[in-house]
Amino acid sequence: MGQRSKEKDLKGLIPGLMRILQKFSPYIRKQRVLIAGSFLALLGETSLRLLEPWPLKYVFDYILIPAHNNSANVTTTFGLSPMVLLTLSALAIVGITGVGSMAAYLSTYGMSLAVVQVLSEVRGHVFHHLQHLSLSFHQQFKSGDLITRVTADIEKMRLVTIKTALPLFTNIISVVGMSAIMFWLNWELALVAITIFPMLTLLTSKMIGRIRNFAKQHRDSEGVLAATTGETIGAIKVVQVLSLQKKLHGIFSTQNQKSLDEAIESLKLSAALERTVQVLMAIMIAAVLWRGSHVVLHRELTPGELLVFITYLKNAFEPMRKLSNQVGQIAKATASGERVVELLEYEPNVRDLPGAQKAHSFSGAVRFENVSFGYNTERKILKNISFVAQAGQQVAVVGPSGCGKSTLISLILRLYDPQSGRIFIDDQDIREYTLDSLRQQISVVLQDSVLFAASVRENIAYGKLGASDKEVENAARLANAHEFIMQLPQGYDTILGERGGTLSGGQRQRIAIARAAIRQAPIVILDEPTTGLDNASEQTVNAALEKLTKGRTTFLISHNLKAVQNADLILHVEEEACLQA
Repeated sequence: MGQRSKEKDLKGLIPGLMRILQKFSPYIRKQRVLIAGSFLALLGETSLRLLEPWPLKYVFDYILIPAHNNSANVTTTFGLSPMVLLTLSALAIVGITGVGSMAAYLSTYGMSLAVVQVLSEVRGHVFHHLQHLSLSFHQQFKSGDLITRVTADIEKMRLVTIKTALPLFTNIISVVGMSAIMFWLNWELALVAITIFPMLTLLTSKMIGRIRNFAKQHRDSEGVLAATTGETIGAIKVVQVLSLQKKLHGIFSTQNQKSLDEAIESLKLSAALERTVQVLMAIMIAAVLWRGSHVVLHRELTPGELLVFITYLKNAFEPMRKLSNQVGQIAKATASGERVVELLEYEPNVRDLPGAQKAHSFSGAVRFENVSFGYNTERKILKNISFVAQAGQQVAVVGPSGCGKSTLISLILRLYDPQSGRIFIDDQDIREYTLDSLRQQISVVLQDSVLFAASVRENIAYGKLGASDKEVENAARLANAHEFIMQLPQGYDTILGERGGTLSGGQRQRIAIARAAIRQAPIVILDEPTTGLDNASEQTVNAALEKLTKGRTTFLISHNLKAVQNADLILHVEEEACLQA
């Protein structure tokens, strides 16, 4: 069973790479001119690399050996004196290396630039894609793991592609060229040299799968670690209040040890494979040297040609020695790439339908018609919901916690789509509108309104991108926020802490109300916006909400019937997931 698993992992490496290349092909095609130019430079570099040992052949065959044997041939070769031939050979070594280095620079820089641009565009696409994936997707995945995929996994692909995959590709072309010349020099010695490859292939095929398997496990563990870290830091206040440091440190330590064990096992396998390859290559060179010397003695090969042959083997040995580590790194990058591709292959459950049109200006009438919804097919939270909210009405949604109040409102925003039934705004099914045009006409104030680590002005303007400073200030005045904003160190240009942590709860809510007000949407959703506020803050926020909702269709979620007794329509969500008006 274990062997089958290894074989399956090995076979999965190439399909995994092909899957990544296929998904990234649109981005790669944009860099095709740069890649083609870099490839031509690579061919030039490889050709010059193959020429490097040949000046030594002429020095050995026509100068050093004849001189050592006191041969008359040492006096002239190709009509050149020994010193002239020696000088030309030395200059050839410098020239070949210099031009080859320039070609290598152009090839490496061009390919690296193409890789960076491709992966940068991929990262932007992944980030864009994540923002448009349905809320159900984000509830399924931990944010830390998603962050790891967008940042660390793509960075891993970039580093491995530039530092490992491209050099490996260059070395493979060089080895192919060297092999062709070795067969041309002496096919018998070339056959001796390649006898080691079946053994090498068998060895690597048994270990690459294991390396890739541990690499995938390690990347997944890193994602779990990031998720745990993000979750803990994001809730640090609760962690400290409940003295959960020791408990969470224990969880983190267990996950950290698991990640460490997987990394160590992967490193151990790579190191073992590299050392084994080194021994096998030494055996191959020794065999070629032994047999090659006999060939030279029988004058079937010159000493200089044997030197070229051995030099090619030595040059081929270095990339072969590094092959195990390179394959291990590529396996890790493949695991990272597959995690990125996995994200790109997720389709939003909620998206614009074919033929969806931009919504007209709403009057605000909302109608539910036999709507049912559940987060899974086994249990429905809402069953056969039907009601009508006229334009401008105040609609209260009340009931115990966890019974579907927020879910009901989320359906209006199309954060989810109902499993059955339809929802209408102004007598048109909301699925016939584009998502952006639908949501732009609905303002939302949540119980825990999220503010961004940006200026106060920017946070308010997020409600209406491109809003003028005057519009921002008017929205702040409507939300009773202008006075306290002006008392901040830089007023509207004050940069807020993450999630607005530098403000009080009431101040955060008033900025959130200003963000909702600047949109001037005909439909307003309030999800328990005053919960957790003190009496003074609650009164101030309620006054702002009253101005925000005046003349607009408003849905107010609350668990307190007394607080919504003046609503035009009260919808009561019961524990049995039915709705009463």
